[in-house]
This record gives sequence, structure tokens and C-alpha cells, in this order.
Amino acid sequence: MGSGRALLLYTCLALQSFAQANINDRSQAVRRAQTLESLGRQMFFDSSLSASGKLSCASCHDPAFAYGPPNALAVQLGGVSGRQSGIRAVPSLRYLQATPQFTEHGFEEETTGADSVDNGPTGGLTWDGRVDRGRQQARIPLLSPFEMANPSEASVVAKTLKATYSEDLMKLSAGPDTKRLFETILEAFESWEENYREFYPYDSKYDLWLAGRANLTSAESRGLKLFTDPDKGNCARCHTAKRGVNGTPPQFTDYGLVALGVPRNVDIPANANANWYDLGMCGPVRTDLSNRGEYCGRFMTPSLRNVARRRVFFHNGVVHSLKEAVKFYVNRDSSPNKFDDLPLQYRGNVDTETPFGRTVGSPPVLTDQDIDDIVAFLGTLTDRFQATH
Repeated sequence: MGSGRALLLYTCLALQSFAQANINDRSQAVRRAQTLESLGRQMFFDSSLSASGKLSCASCHDPAFAYGPPNALAVQLGGVSGRQSGIRAVPSLRYLQATPQFTEHGFEEETTGADSVDNGPTGGLTWDGRVDRGRQQARIPLLSPFEMANPSEASVVAKTLKATYSEDLMKLSAGPDTKRLFETILEAFESWEENYREFYPYDSKYDLWLAGRANLTSAESRGLKLFTDPDKGNCARCHTAKRGVNGTPPQFTDYGLVALGVPRNVDIPANANANWYDLGMCGPVRTDLSNRGEYCGRFMTPSLRNVARRRVFFHNGVVHSLKEAVKFYVNRDSSPNKFDDLPLQYRGNVDTETPFGRTVGSPPVLTDQDIDDIVAFLGTLTDRFQATH
């Protein structure tokens, strides 16, 4: 065989071997991802991972309620006894996949050709934006003293190694090292919560309407107009209702952290101490910005997708119906208890844009009918996909 033909044959065999190796690598990566997701799902519903043995992730993030709380409790119960109160309402885990990393200066997506607007602190997960990735978020409830209350990473690992899925966990971690096993546990939770069917299906009536496949009722149409009108509800200022510049579905949040000045919730046991305040970005849970007074009272703007399934609203769960939540925006500035959950020196941080900013005695910017119409529109943001487990 001539040297040229031999070289050609060698090259073809090498390329074939390289291609097969790539296929094998991709197949292995797919299998790992599938195993991780399956592991994350099993752990999500496993109450044995809590100190009480009664609390799973799904206890507070119920699939039947869009991975939000299944009840009207302002805060959920956990801890070693299973009876210890938290300090904040449980958020939904749906539609978190596009959340940007926390930054002190978030800029709006460019849509008009105008200069970008600095929205201030933006992004991050949890009510105070203190973590950026799903695996970091998953760590919090596992070790929180008023949630699953495990005393250490090692105690979480020990529980998983007694479970039916321990063999998969060991294979994924490639060994018994405790730190590596715990990191794999967190990675698995993150992988499960990236399942698009479960966590971001984008199949609400509003999504169908945007695609020209559904019609809004008269009340829903009026509600959408009020929702986006800067002189009325002005809700879309923070809860973006338009598609992104690349055609992505609206997330119904700009991911900003805002001080709304919601009233103090006396049903939260921590609030029995008149000198205790949950100040969001500047503490007590988040500590890296504790000396930044301009951030006190700021909490994450949640997505309004599936908001009609909730029975508690705002970071402290002080409101228990969607209609009352909308009313809060209209009536806040005429309330006798205005800003009673913020120390005096931080009340200047509170948002005053429409529909806020009304003077005492002036008529509200929205009528009762307007509020009902906005609530009707918000009902179109409910996912049709019903998770069953």
C-alpha cells in the first residue's frame, strides 16, 4: 500500500475513533444528567432528609401549588421539632431559571433604543438575593435551623446514604468523600429544578394569547390594560409583561429588589420582639450588605406567574388573598400603620412610584372594578401543566 493511501486510511480511522469518543462522551454526559435529575427529584420528596423526619422540600414547595406553599400560613413550620416558625413566606420555585446573578446595578433589557436604565440591586435567588445558583439555594433549607435543621453537611450525607437512591449518589460522586457527596446532592437538586416541564412550562393562557392561540375575556383584557398603564396599575414597571428582545416569554419580574413598605405581620413569632426587623438585603439573614442602609427593607420582586395559586403574599405573608394584595398598592399610603415594619431611618427607601404616592384623602388610582379586572388578568398567568407526584 502506498504511503499516501496508508496515511489517508490512518487519518480516516483516527477521525472515526475521535467521533466515536465524542459520541461516547456525550452519551455519558446525558446519562449523568438524567441520573442527577432523577436523584434530585427523589430527594425533593424525601422527608427523611430533615431532622424531624417529617419535612421534605415538597412540604413547603408543593407541586400542586406551582412549587409554592400548600396552605395559608404566613410562614411554614420546621426545625428539629417540626414546630419552629420561619421568618419569611415561602416563594415559588417556578420560573427561576432565567434569574440573573445578583448585582448592585442591574440594567433593563434594551428594547427602545434609549439609554439603559439602572434598576439598582437586581438578581439573585431567595427573598434577599443572597445566592446565585440553584445548588447554593438548595443548601439553605437543608441546614437552616427553622427548616430541615440538619446540623452539618455530613448529617445530610449520612441520611442520603441510608436511602434507596444511595447507589446512584455514590456513582455520581465517584467515591465516599463527604464533601464531594454533599456537592453532588446540591447539584442533583439544581438539576431537578431545571426540568422545564415541572418548573417553567410557559403554557399559561397568557402565553397562548401571546401566540395567537387563545382569547382574553373582557375583564382580562381590561386588567391587562390597567396592569401595563403607567398612570393606573403600573404593575409592568417591575413585573415585565412583554416578550424579550429575542422573543423570550415575559417573566413577569425585572428581578429587582424593592422596598414596598408592607405592614408588619404580627403572626410571625419573631415579630413579637418590637425591636426585631426583617430588613431583607441588609439583614438579618443576608450579612454581606449589613452596613448598607440604603438597601434596608428591599426584597426580591417575584414573578407573578402562578400568583393566583398562592394564599400568602409578600415576603412576610401578611396578605392572604390576591385581591387584597392588589389593594395594598392602592391603599398603602393612606394606611394608619404605614411603614410600621421599617425603622424610621429606612423609610426613605420605600418605593413611591404609581400606584403609590397618593396623599391621604385623595381618591385611589384604581377603583374596585379595576382591581377585580387586574385580578382576572393575573389569573391568566396560571400554568396549565399540573405536576403530579
